[in-house]
Amino acid sequence: MKKAKTIIIVLSLIAIISATVTFVVKLKYNKPNNELNNKVEEIADDISVNRVNVPDESSKVDKNQNGIPDPIDIVNSARKEAERKTIYKDAYYVGGYPPDGEGVCTDVIWRGFKGINVSIKDLMDKDIKENIPQYKGINGKADPNIDFRRVLNQDVFFKKNCIQLTTEFKENDINNLKEWQPGDIIVFIEGYEHIAIISDKRDEDGIPYVIHNSHPCASEAKLSWFHNPIHGHYRWKY
Repeated sequence: MKKAKTIIIVLSLIAIISATVTFVVKLKYNKPNNELNNKVEEIADDISVNRVNVPDESSKVDKNQNGIPDPIDIVNSARKEAERKTIYKDAYYVGGYPPDGEGVCTDVIWRGFKGINVSIKDLMDKDIKENIPQYKGINGKADPNIDFRRVLNQDVFFKKNCIQLTTEFKENDINNLKEWQPGDIIVFIEGYEHIAIISDKRDEDGIPYVIHNSHPCASEAKLSWFHNPIHGHYRWKY
């Protein structure tokens, strides 16, 4: 009987010691986890605090009455080029328009404006015909098959028909960042001829993306990734 009691007491002591050790171990390893969780929350708070919130000052005009502001219609239409990864192919097409799935930077522009039912080709062909000396990108005479797809010609057209905005881009200046709104058009001339549309996407520092087509295909890229001087920055008169 005494032996049985002794065994029970020993087993009880072992159970108590085991429970105590388990509790201590849990405390030991829960503490670092809590500290890590708190650190993650602090980091999350810092990201939230440091995130740049650039005001949306884009036009809310909705002429086609589809429930989406016109600048966003332009962006959404242009974004299809990036989504389908339209192949960069510089070619001459009878009739002017390249087939779906191929094109250059200027094709992103007129395809974007299709989103608000504006035919950039028709408008440019008319203006070029009436003002040939103003368009330096014309080879001798007007050619509706290609003129509307040249960067220099689009630059002249948008300069005449849009609001001209700053060409100075500052990454850490909230007042400057808000100058770059969805649907805006940017043009590069120095170094290489290129044109793009400002996206409605921004990174955590408020830097806008642009939708463009450069070899090998159409894509969205941060404006800060472009190192050539910005020649023109235009906003359609919605």
